[in-house]
Amino acid sequence: MRKVKVSAVQMKCTTDVWENIANAEKFVRQAKKDGANIVLLPELFERQYFCQERRYDYYNFAKPTLENDAVKHFAKLAKELEIVIPVSFYERDENRLFNSAAVIDADGEILGLYRKTHIPDDHYYQEKFYFIPGDTGFKTFKTKFGTIGVGICWDQWFPETARALALNGAELIFYPTAIGSEPILECDSMPHWRRCMQGHSAANVIPVIAANRIGREDVIPCDENGNQTSSLVFYGSSFITNETGEIIKSASRDEETVLTAEFDLDEIFQNRLGWGIFRDRRPDCYKVITEK
Repeated sequence: MRKVKVSAVQMKCTTDVWENIANAEKFVRQAKKDGANIVLLPELFERQYFCQERRYDYYNFAKPTLENDAVKHFAKLAKELEIVIPVSFYERDENRLFNSAAVIDADGEILGLYRKTHIPDDHYYQEKFYFIPGDTGFKTFKTKFGTIGVGICWDQWFPETARALALNGAELIFYPTAIGSEPILECDSMPHWRRCMQGHSAANVIPVIAANRIGREDVIPCDENGNQTSSLVFYGSSFITNETGEIIKSASRDEETVLTAEFDLDEIFQNRLGWGIFRDRRPDCYKVITEK
């Protein structure tokens, strides 16, 4: 048996970077007390979701990996607590800016980066203004507690992300997230959001861990954002599925919390083999037919 405990942190984010880092650390330590080996924090948790508005000065939030405050802080904490922590952050690589996740192993070493592949551009989710599409491909990371895959938020809606991670050997898939209200569409996307990832979990026979933020975040009009007024209410609802896509741990829409679940990776591997999903794949047949 290879048993591993995973946690998803659901938290509110303010405009104060160090306040958010301290709050995140509190929850990571709580997860460790619950026995967690791998702890997931939400997407871009260092500050409020700045992509709600367009401001050129916000480009200055981006830092190289080894200079990012959250990466440096949680590398030390991962080593102290001997846990794995994927850290979502705004990355600067020379003249390029990415929405990235640094995967920190239980010894505090950074195993590598995943750069968000799918970049949304919608009302108040204006990420194409800040990030270019990732160039890492769908990577897996061999951590002390198993091989993990990481996708970031909008990646959650694409079955190709989860399938590629599973094909590359992921035993668990983690999705740091920042998603909430859809003011223009006037719909509640939360159930749809969950069902997409439950489907990825079931189709690949692999647990999925999703961590979202909560709370209302408002944009104050100013010259820098063209006097935009808007707000988003992030709906939390973080969750953990088992390998069949069943939600086994679930958070509310509006409370900070830590979810924890335990898995036997060897047992899940046997279940994955038993279903024959990867044995019976036919990539040669999956062509998009454009000719009539």
